[in-house]
Amino acid sequence: MRPFHRLTRRRMLESGAGLLAAAALPPAAAAGQAARDTSAGAPDLTGRVARYMVAARQQPLPPDVLRETRHRVLDTVAAIVSGARLKPGEMAVRFVRSQGGTPEASVLTTGIRTSVINAALVNAMFAHADETDDFEPVTKAHPGCSVVPAALAIGERENRSGKDLLRAVALGYDLCCRWLMALGPNHVRATHRSAEGVSATMGAAAAAASMARLDEKGMRYALSYAVQQVSGVWSWERDVEHVEKAFDFAGMGARNGVTAAVMAGSRVATTTDSSGRSCR
Repeated sequence: MRPFHRLTRRRMLESGAGLLAAAALPPAAAAGQAARDTSAGAPDLTGRVARYMVAARQQPLPPDVLRETRHRVLDTVAAIVSGARLKPGEMAVRFVRSQGGTPEASVLTTGIRTSVINAALVNAMFAHADETDDFEPVTKAHPGCSVVPAALAIGERENRSGKDLLRAVALGYDLCCRWLMALGPNHVRATHRSAEGVSATMGAAAAAASMARLDEKGMRYALSYAVQQVSGVWSWERDVEHVEKAFDFAGMGARNGVTAAVMAGSRVATTTDSSGRSCR
């Protein structure tokens, strides 16, 4: 009965995947913003994406998208629980125990609390360990296993609400798939590069940056730091124990995305020196 259960679940997840790749902004708002971006000459593409990400925090999700987002959060948590006891999960736990780190976020199914970066990495490896995580059928990206752990890690550290989490996850799915569509998933794979390395990193960065409540400047930095970390080749195909695949498809992207958001937040944070002057 197990194969039938997995097939049914996968089909259900595929059927709603397109909804989470929908725009976080209403069409009219997006069109108006695009016109403003191009009015002064060459389009500021990074700025458009950064403003889109900031605006997504305040945009209510349509009912069908909200429902599908909830399903994907629950599905990813289920995949984390089941994957935690498999070899990729066990190896990830050994790794994080050896690293220590500031106790900012939880490694699910364990009593471990560690840095947001390490928590995101390990939870993401759990999520892809047994291949029960979701995937988007057009790009063949696996958004949930990187996006949800990234959002959960930052959300725990920053004490964000469930509403914040759902909007961040929806945005993460959106950018995860759209970024790969823009590059051309078949082109990326044809050059033996990891399409999942692209999509997971960008989706996780979007979700983490949303939960960190970065402003437009911070979003620009987060996008830049995320792009700098995009990497991956197809050597994971040779790992019959699935450990490298769990890292490449999920853990690496979640780690990269959270790192980008944390670094961007640190860069734009304003402090005040002893003379009262604002400095960065």
